[in-house]
Amino acid sequence: MIAIPIHDTILLPEVTFYFKKETFEEYEVEAMSVGDEIAFVFLKDEPEFEGPVPEDKDKPEDLMEMIYPVGVLARLDSVDGDGNLKIRTKGRVTILGMTVNDDGLVDAEVVECPDIQDLTAEERSQRFDRLKKDYLNFVKMYQWGLWARGLILQWKNIYELMCSMSPYFSITWEEKVAIVMEDRVAERYRLIEQAAYEFIEMAKVHNEAESQQKMENENIYRENALKKQIEILQNELDEMHPENISDVRQFQKKIEESGMNETARKEADKVLNRMKQEGQNGHEYGMLYDYLDFVTSLSWKKPEAEEIDLTHAEEVLDADHYGLKKVKERILQQLAVMSLRKEQSGSILLFVGAPGTGKTSIGQSIAKALGREYVRISLGGIRDEAEIRGHRRTYIGAMPGRIMEGMKRSGVSNPVVVLDEVDKLGKEFGGDPASALLEVLDPEQNFSFTDHYMNVPYDLSNVFFICTANQVDTIPEPLLNRMEIIEFPGYSELEKESIAKKHLIPKAYETMGVKKSQLRISDPAVRKIIAEYTMESGVRGLKKRIEGVCRHAAVRLVKGEKKLSVTPANLKEFVDGRGLHRDKVEKKTVPGIVTGLAWTSAGGEILYIETKKVAGSGQVIITGQLGDVMKESVSIALSLVKERLPEETEDLAKYDLHIHVPEGAVPKDGPSAGITITTALYSLFTGKKVAPTLAMTGEVSLRGNVMPIGGLPEKLMAAVRAGVKTVYIPKQNVEDLEDVPEEVKKALTITPVETVEDVLRSV
Repeated sequence: MIAIPIHDTILLPEVTFYFKKETFEEYEVEAMSVGDEIAFVFLKDEPEFEGPVPEDKDKPEDLMEMIYPVGVLARLDSVDGDGNLKIRTKGRVTILGMTVNDDGLVDAEVVECPDIQDLTAEERSQRFDRLKKDYLNFVKMYQWGLWARGLILQWKNIYELMCSMSPYFSITWEEKVAIVMEDRVAERYRLIEQAAYEFIEMAKVHNEAESQQKMENENIYRENALKKQIEILQNELDEMHPENISDVRQFQKKIEESGMNETARKEADKVLNRMKQEGQNGHEYGMLYDYLDFVTSLSWKKPEAEEIDLTHAEEVLDADHYGLKKVKERILQQLAVMSLRKEQSGSILLFVGAPGTGKTSIGQSIAKALGREYVRISLGGIRDEAEIRGHRRTYIGAMPGRIMEGMKRSGVSNPVVVLDEVDKLGKEFGGDPASALLEVLDPEQNFSFTDHYMNVPYDLSNVFFICTANQVDTIPEPLLNRMEIIEFPGYSELEKESIAKKHLIPKAYETMGVKKSQLRISDPAVRKIIAEYTMESGVRGLKKRIEGVCRHAAVRLVKGEKKLSVTPANLKEFVDGRGLHRDKVEKKTVPGIVTGLAWTSAGGEILYIETKKVAGSGQVIITGQLGDVMKESVSIALSLVKERLPEETEDLAKYDLHIHVPEGAVPKDGPSAGITITTALYSLFTGKKVAPTLAMTGEVSLRGNVMPIGGLPEKLMAAVRAGVKTVYIPKQNVEDLEDVPEEVKKALTITPVETVEDVLRSV
């Protein structure tokens, strides 16, 4: 009997089906006679079997391993004129063996495989009719239901239903073959019904899901269309009546155009929704409005990489500021690094120096050189951390911190921000503002700085931060470590004169409305103002004096005078008040008095150390409001003198030793008077006079070493102003002479000393 292997096509008994002659062409079925029988066998796997070949003749066992043991017996009922076949299945058979004959066809040895008839004919008919009816109802839901109804009505039994629908059922090939191999009719019916009803339910679920999805999509499309339509109409109304645009509408547009990061956008949308719900009469409406107004006023977009013209930057710095050579060099280095990296980089610069030396104004010059916005934030007196980080919005009157407020004022994300007077930050119960600045200035953290008021991260990494301070002693160490200190030395009198002529006088003319043709301030008059009416390292006081001259001139010009000239002779007519008292070196030489040099926040000063022995009980009396450091210097100096002058100091118990620093109302402290006190005591006990034109500065150790000090340029300038001719400085401060103006060094004889003996030998 010829055997035809099939795969993924289920055949059951009592089913009629049709094949085109090409379907089984290799098996020469069209050569069979009507009434011949065919055994259809089921291949186990997707067949690579393309038909029998003579070589399979000697391997019948291989053919048996490829098929399931149960097949279906069929009979060729008819062949039409085109050679198409009508085949009717009869029953199931068990495959006993398979061989390949000489013609290359597969022959099968089969025996009948009877069913176990555990269902009556009536039960089979009822179950089939019920299933058929359910399918007829099912196909009514679809457009193709009419065509499907004709197919269903042709089914004669449940097996035809299975064979027709099996390609659509969600069951595996193994499950399909299991139905054929099932001997019990009742179980076979159950498996077919299960597959058939699963198909119906899955189709219903799919249809419902598709309908639901379609409905949701239609709603979304409708909603989007309505929104688009509303937006178009709203835009037209806004253009016609811009004064009537609602707050919500304005903020919607601002949020969309702001370029916020995802976190900020979510927070802004959340607040905007609350604002919609509150309405203009809601008690939180004002707070929500202020928040949205603030965050949408910030610049969120990352700036493009900028080209930095170092030549132009150098020209701007030179035009705006006289001197400050080292400061300008360091700034140009920072700008060069930024130019190479195409981004903000380098250290946070801390400008340290006396008031009026140009620390803040040079920040404006940097902004001008870079073509950026300039923002100045004063930190002096801040004692609350919320001034830096902002207040949380849960508090009444909450507002952003000064950093983000400055960013809002700038209107860009990469301004030059000068944090002024960082050394004057306080610390109270409201937190430590210096600690809050750590996140602002740290380039590893400030890319996601979170202001408490905003409650969303903001990128500060593109900001060029510059800090200023008069001194570094009060700046906390963790904050100071994040900054690079750049010293701003005081100006010499020659530099002040140049600054006055190039900058201060032209600005004063403009400010006071005085024309250059109406008022002339001679160079000697400028020098007299500097020498007799100012006492500072910077030029702030000089600026005030020049403006005062211009104000006096303005009065006289308004009264009718046509042209005025300010000279040293008539300077008193134009300046306010008397000239300042300045310490000058004494002409009289007295043992026990030595000229020292000190540094103050206003610049350098000369300082007299006066000592005297009076009858007493060996007490050491210190006057002049000396701080702890200078009191320690007195103790060290006394020990050094006792060691070097044992005979002169052996009867010290009979005297009181009085040490005084004049101007007792002014507090004095610092580690630079040790050598001066030691020399004064040495002069007192030996009776040797020290020339008033000799000044010195330096701390001493118990070993007699002269230790380095700070503020050397300012101290040497003060020495020149006071008429000092020779100055002793610590040897370790020789390198600092590079920062001292040439005219100052030319006016002094500067002698480096290493030990106390170096000084005492020359006295």
